[in-house]
Amino acid sequence: MNHLSDTQPDITIIGGGVVGLSVAMGLLQAGHNVRILDGADGDARASQGNFGLVWGQGKGWDFPPYAKWTSDALTAWPDFADRLQRVSGIDVSLDQSGGYEFFTDKAEMDEFAGMLARQQDIVGNRFSHDILSGDELRREIPGIGPDVVGATFSQLDGHVNPLRLLRALRIAVTALGAQVVSEAHVTGITAVSGGGFDLRLANGDSLGTERVVLCAGLGAMTLAADLGFRTEIRPQRGELLITEKIRDRLPFLSSTIRQVDEGGVQIGGTKADVGLDDSETLDVMAGLARHAVQVFPALADVRVVRAWGALRVMSPDGYPVYARSRDHAGAYLVTCHSGVTLASLHGSLLTDWIDETSNAPDLEAFDDHRFAV
Repeated sequence: MNHLSDTQPDITIIGGGVVGLSVAMGLLQAGHNVRILDGADGDARASQGNFGLVWGQGKGWDFPPYAKWTSDALTAWPDFADRLQRVSGIDVSLDQSGGYEFFTDKAEMDEFAGMLARQQDIVGNRFSHDILSGDELRREIPGIGPDVVGATFSQLDGHVNPLRLLRALRIAVTALGAQVVSEAHVTGITAVSGGGFDLRLANGDSLGTERVVLCAGLGAMTLAADLGFRTEIRPQRGELLITEKIRDRLPFLSSTIRQVDEGGVQIGGTKADVGLDDSETLDVMAGLARHAVQVFPALADVRVVRAWGALRVMSPDGYPVYARSRDHAGAYLVTCHSGVTLASLHGSLLTDWIDETSNAPDLEAFDDHRFAV
Protein backbone atom coordinates (compact mmCIF):
# COMPACT_ATOMS: atom_id res chain seq x y z
CA MET A 1 0.00 0.00 0.00
CA ASN A 2 1.20 3.53 -0.79
CA HIS A 3 -0.31 6.48 0.98
CA LEU A 4 1.14 9.92 1.60
CA SER A 5 -0.84 12.55 3.43
CA ASP A 6 -0.11 16.26 3.53
CA THR A 7 0.44 16.00 7.28
CA GLN A 8 4.03 15.51 8.40
CA PRO A 9 4.08 12.55 10.80
CA ASP A 10 5.58 12.99 14.22
CA ILE A 11 7.36 9.63 13.83
CA THR A 12 8.64 7.88 10.69
CA ILE A 13 9.68 4.24 10.94
CA ILE A 14 12.15 3.05 8.34
CA GLY A 15 11.53 -0.66 7.83
CA GLY A 16 8.29 -2.56 7.36
CA GLY A 17 9.27 -5.99 8.67
CA VAL A 18 8.20 -7.60 11.93
CA VAL A 19 10.35 -5.25 14.03
CA GLY A 20 9.26 -2.02 12.34
CA LEU A 21 5.59 -2.98 12.23
CA SER A 22 5.55 -4.09 15.87
CA VAL A 23 7.09 -0.79 16.95
CA ALA A 24 4.59 1.05 14.75
CA MET A 25 1.64 -0.77 16.28
CA GLY A 26 2.66 0.26 19.79
CA LEU A 27 3.19 3.89 18.77
CA LEU A 28 -0.12 4.04 16.90
CA GLN A 29 -2.04 2.63 19.86
CA ALA A 30 -0.40 5.31 22.01
CA GLY A 31 -1.85 7.98 19.71
CA HIS A 32 1.10 8.85 17.48
CA ASN A 33 0.85 9.85 13.83
CA VAL A 34 3.13 7.28 12.20
CA ARG A 35 4.54 6.83 8.70
CA ILE A 36 6.18 3.54 7.71
CA LEU A 37 8.67 3.46 4.84
CA ASP A 38 8.97 -0.07 3.54
CA GLY A 39 11.35 -1.41 0.93
CA ALA A 40 10.72 -3.86 -1.90
CA ASP A 41 9.69 -7.51 -1.64
CA GLY A 42 13.00 -8.46 -3.23
CA ASP A 43 15.05 -6.91 -0.43
CA ALA A 44 16.93 -9.11 2.07
CA ARG A 45 14.07 -9.56 4.53
CA ALA A 46 14.55 -11.52 7.74
CA SER A 47 10.79 -11.29 8.32
CA GLN A 48 10.03 -13.51 5.34
CA GLY A 49 12.44 -16.30 6.20
CA ASN A 50 12.42 -16.72 9.95
CA PHE A 51 11.46 -19.78 11.99
CA GLY A 52 8.58 -18.22 13.90
CA LEU A 53 9.88 -19.11 17.36
CA VAL A 54 8.76 -17.40 20.56
CA TRP A 55 11.74 -18.71 22.48
CA GLY A 56 13.64 -18.19 25.71
CA GLN A 57 16.04 -21.11 26.20
CA GLY A 58 19.63 -19.94 26.10
CA LYS A 59 18.72 -16.26 25.65
CA GLY A 60 20.90 -14.01 27.80
CA TRP A 61 22.60 -16.60 29.99
CA ASP A 62 25.75 -14.43 29.70
CA PHE A 63 23.94 -11.05 29.42
CA PRO A 64 21.37 -10.61 32.23
CA PRO A 65 19.47 -7.66 30.68
CA TYR A 66 18.68 -9.80 27.62
CA ALA A 67 17.60 -12.77 29.75
CA LYS A 68 15.14 -10.55 31.63
CA TRP A 69 13.92 -8.75 28.49
CA THR A 70 13.27 -12.08 26.76
CA SER A 71 11.42 -13.40 29.82
CA ASP A 72 9.21 -10.29 29.79
CA ALA A 73 8.54 -10.85 26.07
CA LEU A 74 7.42 -14.45 26.58
CA THR A 75 5.04 -13.38 29.35
CA ALA A 76 3.63 -10.56 27.20
CA TRP A 77 2.96 -12.64 24.08
CA PRO A 78 -0.59 -13.91 24.86
CA ASP A 79 -1.85 -10.36 25.39
CA PHE A 80 -0.01 -9.14 22.28
CA ALA A 81 -1.52 -11.93 20.15
CA ASP A 82 -4.99 -11.05 21.44
CA ARG A 83 -4.51 -7.34 20.69
CA LEU A 84 -3.22 -8.14 17.25
CA GLN A 85 -6.17 -10.39 16.48
CA ARG A 86 -8.67 -7.77 17.67
CA VAL A 87 -7.18 -5.13 15.38
CA SER A 88 -6.31 -7.27 12.34
CA GLY A 89 -8.84 -10.10 12.54
CA ILE A 90 -6.00 -12.62 12.12
CA ASP A 91 -5.09 -15.41 14.53
CA VAL A 92 -1.30 -15.81 14.37
CA SER A 93 -1.53 -19.35 15.84
CA LEU A 94 0.44 -18.67 19.00
CA ASP A 95 1.30 -21.94 20.75
CA GLN A 96 3.29 -21.60 23.98
CA SER A 97 2.94 -25.13 25.29
CA GLY A 98 6.68 -25.65 25.77
CA GLY A 99 9.70 -26.44 23.63
CA TYR A 100 12.66 -28.81 23.57
CA GLU A 101 16.33 -28.55 22.67
CA PHE A 102 17.49 -32.01 21.55
CA PHE A 103 21.09 -33.23 21.79
CA THR A 104 23.00 -36.10 20.23
CA ASP A 105 26.24 -35.13 22.00
CA LYS A 106 26.43 -35.42 25.79
CA ALA A 107 29.14 -32.76 26.19
CA GLU A 108 27.08 -30.23 24.19
CA MET A 109 24.03 -31.01 26.29
CA ASP A 110 25.95 -30.58 29.55
CA GLU A 111 27.31 -27.24 28.34
CA PHE A 112 23.83 -26.01 27.40
CA ALA A 113 22.38 -27.21 30.71
CA GLY A 114 25.01 -25.08 32.45
CA MET A 115 23.90 -22.06 30.38
CA LEU A 116 20.28 -22.63 31.39
CA ALA A 117 21.29 -22.88 35.07
CA ARG A 118 22.91 -19.44 34.77
CA GLN A 119 19.84 -18.12 32.98
CA GLN A 120 17.68 -19.51 35.79
CA ASP A 121 19.82 -17.71 38.37
CA ILE A 122 19.31 -14.43 36.50
CA VAL A 123 15.57 -14.63 35.86
CA GLY A 124 14.46 -16.63 38.91
CA ASN A 125 10.96 -18.08 38.94
CA ARG A 126 10.03 -16.33 35.68
CA PHE A 127 12.00 -19.03 33.84
CA SER A 128 11.72 -22.75 34.35
CA HIS A 129 13.43 -25.62 32.63
CA ASP A 130 13.84 -29.38 32.90
CA ILE A 131 16.78 -31.59 31.92
CA LEU A 132 15.73 -34.97 30.50
CA SER A 133 17.92 -37.99 29.80
CA GLY A 134 17.49 -39.86 26.53
CA ASP A 135 15.53 -42.65 28.24
CA GLU A 136 13.27 -40.19 30.07
CA LEU A 137 12.67 -38.37 26.82
CA ARG A 138 11.75 -41.55 24.92
CA ARG A 139 9.29 -42.51 27.65
CA GLU A 140 7.73 -39.05 27.41
CA ILE A 141 7.74 -38.84 23.60
CA PRO A 142 7.56 -42.24 21.86
CA GLY A 143 9.46 -42.20 18.59
CA ILE A 144 12.46 -40.11 19.64
CA GLY A 145 15.54 -41.67 18.04
CA PRO A 146 18.16 -43.74 19.88
CA ASP A 147 20.94 -41.26 19.00
CA VAL A 148 19.32 -38.55 21.15
CA VAL A 149 21.18 -38.46 24.48
CA GLY A 150 18.75 -36.06 26.12
CA ALA A 151 16.97 -32.73 25.91
CA THR A 152 16.16 -29.57 27.78
CA PHE A 153 12.57 -28.34 28.05
CA SER A 154 11.08 -24.97 28.94
CA GLN A 155 7.36 -24.44 29.48
CA LEU A 156 6.99 -20.92 28.04
CA ASP A 157 8.72 -21.60 24.72
CA GLY A 158 6.52 -21.75 21.66
CA HIS A 159 5.95 -20.50 18.13
CA VAL A 160 3.65 -18.61 15.80
CA ASN A 161 2.94 -18.68 12.08
CA PRO A 162 5.56 -16.08 11.00
CA LEU A 163 4.05 -15.12 7.64
CA ARG A 164 0.62 -14.77 9.24
CA LEU A 165 2.21 -12.59 11.93
CA LEU A 166 3.70 -10.34 9.26
CA ARG A 167 0.36 -10.07 7.46
CA ALA A 168 -1.52 -9.38 10.69
CA LEU A 169 0.90 -6.59 11.60
CA ARG A 170 0.56 -5.00 8.16
CA ILE A 171 -3.23 -5.05 8.40
CA ALA A 172 -3.17 -3.78 12.00
CA VAL A 173 -0.98 -0.73 11.38
CA THR A 174 -3.09 0.24 8.37
CA ALA A 175 -6.29 -0.15 10.41
CA LEU A 176 -4.77 2.02 13.13
CA GLY A 177 -4.13 4.82 10.65
CA ALA A 178 -0.46 4.53 9.68
CA GLN A 179 0.78 6.01 6.43
CA VAL A 180 2.43 3.04 4.69
CA VAL A 181 4.74 3.70 1.75
CA SER A 182 6.10 0.67 -0.09
CA GLU A 183 9.05 0.59 -2.53
CA ALA A 184 10.51 3.40 -0.41
CA HIS A 185 14.30 3.05 -0.40
CA VAL A 186 15.82 5.60 1.95
CA THR A 187 19.27 6.58 0.68
CA GLY A 188 20.15 9.21 3.27
CA ILE A 189 18.98 10.96 6.44
CA THR A 190 19.88 14.53 7.34
CA ALA A 191 19.10 16.33 10.58
CA VAL A 192 17.31 19.62 9.93
CA SER A 193 18.37 22.82 11.67
CA GLY A 194 15.80 23.56 14.37
CA GLY A 195 14.67 19.94 14.71
CA GLY A 196 13.38 17.06 12.65
CA PHE A 197 14.86 15.10 9.77
CA ASP A 198 14.92 15.06 6.00
CA LEU A 199 14.70 11.60 4.44
CA ARG A 200 16.00 11.20 0.89
CA LEU A 201 14.51 8.39 -1.21
CA ALA A 202 16.04 6.61 -4.19
CA ASN A 203 13.27 7.92 -6.47
CA GLY A 204 14.29 11.51 -5.75
CA ASP A 205 11.55 12.29 -3.22
CA SER A 206 12.34 13.99 0.07
CA LEU A 207 10.17 13.48 3.16
CA GLY A 208 10.19 15.34 6.46
CA THR A 209 9.58 13.93 9.91
CA GLU A 210 9.89 15.10 13.51
CA ARG A 211 11.40 11.82 14.75
CA VAL A 212 12.78 8.76 13.01
CA VAL A 213 13.08 5.16 14.20
CA LEU A 214 15.49 3.04 12.18
CA CYS A 215 14.12 -0.53 12.08
CA ALA A 216 15.37 -1.49 8.63
CA GLY A 217 17.29 -4.61 9.61
CA LEU A 218 20.06 -5.20 7.09
CA GLY A 219 18.90 -2.06 5.29
CA ALA A 220 20.14 -0.07 8.27
CA MET A 221 23.77 -1.04 7.65
CA THR A 222 24.55 2.30 5.95
CA LEU A 223 21.78 4.52 7.35
CA ALA A 224 22.80 3.99 10.98
CA ALA A 225 26.02 5.98 10.43
CA ASP A 226 24.01 8.95 9.09
CA LEU A 227 22.44 9.30 12.53
CA GLY A 228 25.66 8.84 14.51
CA PHE A 229 25.08 5.23 15.58
CA ARG A 230 28.09 2.97 16.11
CA THR A 231 26.39 -0.39 15.60
CA GLU A 232 27.78 -2.32 12.65
CA ILE A 233 24.93 -4.56 11.49
CA ARG A 234 25.84 -7.76 9.68
CA PRO A 235 23.94 -10.59 8.02
CA GLN A 236 24.03 -14.20 9.14
CA ARG A 237 22.58 -16.91 6.92
CA GLY A 238 20.30 -19.63 8.22
CA GLU A 239 19.04 -22.44 5.98
CA LEU A 240 15.67 -24.16 6.27
CA LEU A 241 13.70 -27.09 4.90
CA ILE A 242 9.93 -27.50 4.77
CA THR A 243 8.29 -30.88 4.23
CA GLU A 244 5.02 -31.93 2.72
CA LYS A 245 2.00 -31.63 4.98
CA ILE A 246 1.61 -34.60 7.28
CA ARG A 247 -1.67 -35.66 8.83
CA ASP A 248 -0.42 -36.59 12.28
CA ARG A 249 0.70 -33.83 14.62
CA LEU A 250 4.36 -33.84 15.58
CA PRO A 251 4.44 -34.65 19.32
CA PHE A 252 6.97 -31.93 20.16
CA LEU A 253 8.28 -28.48 19.27
CA SER A 254 12.00 -27.75 19.19
CA SER A 255 14.16 -24.83 18.14
CA THR A 256 15.23 -26.79 15.04
CA ILE A 257 12.12 -28.85 14.21
CA ARG A 258 8.61 -27.41 14.27
CA GLN A 259 5.35 -28.34 12.61
CA VAL A 260 3.59 -25.32 11.20
CA ASP A 261 -0.14 -25.05 11.79
CA GLU A 262 -0.83 -25.94 8.13
CA GLY A 263 0.82 -29.35 8.62
CA GLY A 264 4.30 -29.18 7.11
CA VAL A 265 7.43 -29.68 9.21
CA GLN A 266 10.04 -26.91 9.17
CA ILE A 267 13.67 -27.84 9.88
CA GLY A 268 16.43 -25.31 10.52
CA GLY A 269 19.00 -24.02 12.97
CA THR A 270 22.12 -23.33 10.89
CA LYS A 271 24.39 -20.28 11.11
CA ALA A 272 26.87 -19.03 8.50
CA ASP A 273 28.64 -15.70 8.00
CA VAL A 274 28.58 -15.37 4.21
CA GLY A 275 27.63 -11.75 3.64
CA LEU A 276 24.42 -11.07 1.76
CA ASP A 277 24.35 -14.51 0.11
CA ASP A 278 21.00 -16.11 1.00
CA SER A 279 21.33 -19.15 -1.26
CA GLU A 280 20.89 -22.68 0.06
CA THR A 281 23.71 -25.24 0.02
CA LEU A 282 23.36 -28.97 -0.52
CA ASP A 283 25.67 -30.13 2.28
CA VAL A 284 23.88 -27.97 4.86
CA MET A 285 20.48 -29.18 3.65
CA ALA A 286 21.63 -32.78 3.96
CA GLY A 287 22.86 -32.07 7.50
CA LEU A 288 19.50 -30.56 8.47
CA ALA A 289 17.64 -33.60 7.15
CA ARG A 290 20.04 -35.97 8.92
CA HIS A 291 19.57 -34.17 12.25
CA ALA A 292 15.78 -34.26 11.93
CA VAL A 293 15.79 -38.01 11.24
CA GLN A 294 18.17 -38.62 14.15
CA VAL A 295 15.76 -36.83 16.48
CA PHE A 296 12.58 -38.36 15.07
CA PRO A 297 13.23 -41.29 12.69
CA ALA A 298 9.63 -41.31 11.40
CA LEU A 299 10.51 -38.15 9.42
CA ALA A 300 12.72 -40.25 7.13
CA ASP A 301 9.67 -41.10 5.00
CA VAL A 302 8.45 -37.50 4.67
CA ARG A 303 9.22 -35.57 1.46
CA VAL A 304 10.98 -32.20 1.52
CA VAL A 305 9.09 -29.81 -0.77
CA ARG A 306 11.10 -26.61 -0.38
CA ALA A 307 14.49 -25.41 0.85
CA TRP A 308 15.77 -21.87 1.23
CA GLY A 309 18.32 -19.62 2.89
CA ALA A 310 17.42 -16.48 4.83
CA LEU A 311 19.48 -13.74 6.43
CA ARG A 312 19.36 -12.89 10.13
CA VAL A 313 20.12 -9.39 11.37
CA MET A 314 23.06 -9.45 13.78
CA SER A 315 24.70 -6.79 15.92
CA PRO A 316 28.43 -7.18 16.72
CA ASP A 317 27.70 -9.09 19.95
CA GLY A 318 24.46 -10.71 18.77
CA TYR A 319 22.25 -8.86 21.28
CA PRO A 320 19.50 -6.34 20.50
CA VAL A 321 20.27 -2.66 20.12
CA TYR A 322 17.93 0.04 21.42
CA ALA A 323 19.75 3.32 21.00
CA ARG A 324 18.94 7.03 21.03
CA SER A 325 21.27 9.09 18.89
CA ARG A 326 23.65 11.22 20.91
CA ASP A 327 24.19 13.47 17.88
CA HIS A 328 20.61 13.99 16.75
CA ALA A 329 17.73 14.19 19.23
CA GLY A 330 14.69 12.31 18.00
CA ALA A 331 16.57 9.54 16.16
CA TYR A 332 16.42 5.94 17.38
CA LEU A 333 17.92 2.63 16.29
CA VAL A 334 16.07 -0.63 16.98
CA THR A 335 17.64 -3.82 15.69
CA CYS A 336 17.69 -7.47 16.78
CA HIS A 337 17.64 -11.00 15.42
CA SER A 338 14.78 -12.13 17.69
CA GLY A 339 12.11 -9.96 16.12
CA VAL A 340 9.32 -12.49 16.59
CA THR A 341 10.07 -13.27 20.24
CA LEU A 342 10.50 -9.58 21.10
CA ALA A 343 7.51 -8.34 19.06
CA SER A 344 5.30 -8.36 22.15
CA LEU A 345 7.54 -5.77 23.84
CA HIS A 346 8.27 -3.79 20.68
CA GLY A 347 4.50 -3.33 20.38
CA SER A 348 4.08 -2.19 23.99
CA LEU A 349 6.88 -1.22 26.40
CA LEU A 350 9.19 0.11 23.69
CA THR A 351 6.72 2.93 23.04
CA ASP A 352 7.37 4.23 26.56
CA TRP A 353 11.13 4.07 25.92
CA ILE A 354 10.78 6.05 22.68
CA ASP A 355 8.54 8.61 24.38
CA GLU A 356 10.78 8.65 27.51
CA THR A 357 7.78 8.39 29.82
CA SER A 358 8.17 7.97 33.58
CA ASN A 359 7.47 4.23 33.37
CA ALA A 360 9.82 3.56 30.44
CA PRO A 361 11.89 0.36 30.66
CA ASP A 362 15.57 0.81 31.42
CA LEU A 363 17.29 -0.25 28.20
CA GLU A 364 20.63 1.42 28.85
CA ALA A 365 22.43 -1.93 28.64
CA PHE A 366 21.26 -2.27 25.03
CA ASP A 367 22.57 1.13 23.90
CA ASP A 368 25.13 1.05 21.13
CA HIS A 369 27.72 2.94 23.19
CA ARG A 370 28.82 -0.58 24.19
CA PHE A 371 30.47 -0.79 20.74
CA ALA A 372 32.44 2.46 21.15
CA VAL A 373 35.57 0.86 22.57
